[in-house]
Amino acid sequence: MNEKEYENDTTFDRFDRTSNSESVDYEKQIYDLKQLLEISKSLNSTLDYNILIDSILFTCLAQMKVVKAGLFAKKGLDSECFTLHRNYKGFEIDRSIDYCIPESHPLIRLFATKYSSYTLQEIYSHLGPLEGLESLESLEPSLLIPLKAKGQINGVIILGERIDDTDFNAYEREYILNIAILASIAINNAFLFEMTTTDMMTKLKMKHYFYSVLGEWFDTCIMEKSFLSIIMMDIDFFKKFNDSYGHSCGDVVLKQVAKTIFDNIRPEDVAARYGGEEFVVLVHGADGPLAVNIAERVREAVESMETEYEGLKLKVTISSGVACLNPDVDFSPKSVVDRADKALYWSKQNGRNRVSFAP
Repeated sequence: MNEKEYENDTTFDRFDRTSNSESVDYEKQIYDLKQLLEISKSLNSTLDYNILIDSILFTCLAQMKVVKAGLFAKKGLDSECFTLHRNYKGFEIDRSIDYCIPESHPLIRLFATKYSSYTLQEIYSHLGPLEGLESLESLEPSLLIPLKAKGQINGVIILGERIDDTDFNAYEREYILNIAILASIAINNAFLFEMTTTDMMTKLKMKHYFYSVLGEWFDTCIMEKSFLSIIMMDIDFFKKFNDSYGHSCGDVVLKQVAKTIFDNIRPEDVAARYGGEEFVVLVHGADGPLAVNIAERVREAVESMETEYEGLKLKVTISSGVACLNPDVDFSPKSVVDRADKALYWSKQNGRNRVSFAP
């Protein structure tokens, strides 16, 4: 029996014991067990993190009959806090507030040592005031459910009020906890996949992953006659920069440029390190003008950023080339990349720190 099967069996055994203790109607128990099986299949059918988060949230909304659901999760492999970011449905979010739960907070330790679902009042009875989590409290969640895999907390689900304004009974709280167990396994699998497809220095995707996704999207866009664009980016005079300040400084710049790229593209786009100081962004569903706008936004953000290194304040710029899928000339995914690369060459030849579009 593999780990996933063992976890699922443990979930269903636990659910069965709780159901008996609560004297739940036998037919409902069978129905809910079948629902858990379907949820398990659904959550483990994708390794795409964004799709998985949406699937978890919609599952919570539907199964628990709530109007709001959110998921605090780590944004990256080396994150030290769980953030809400875009992982919510229904909650009214103040964009000026950073909704996060530090991994070191006593709340996470409570979840790890006493694994259960909690109301805010129950948490207060264990920990007292939640110092530093005012942003979480402002959301007024009706229930908090930790996600736990391999003994580690890897997320926290929050639920808003229910459609019928009733409280969760013990049976329902155990049911959502079982959904959380399945969700935590799926998130853990997604993180393992993330580790094998992510460049550890820049935290962007690897080149082989980029071409894998590009191949899938290329075929789909040809069939559906939809848009797909490629942005190639290169740090200007990076070799000279390395020679002047050293490779350690160059690594810091690479990381900061990569983060700036990631922060200025859309959630559905894929950014990857193409090689050395060159990056590529796969822009899904975007025609040429939209892709150029995204490339220009990234270029301006990089130009305005400042890198501090050993007392120095350094600046760099990037050149970019953009190409949009054209079925009349692009007979393979590599063809679109090659045209974007030629547009990047034009930017380099015409003064750098600019965006060029391949006709």
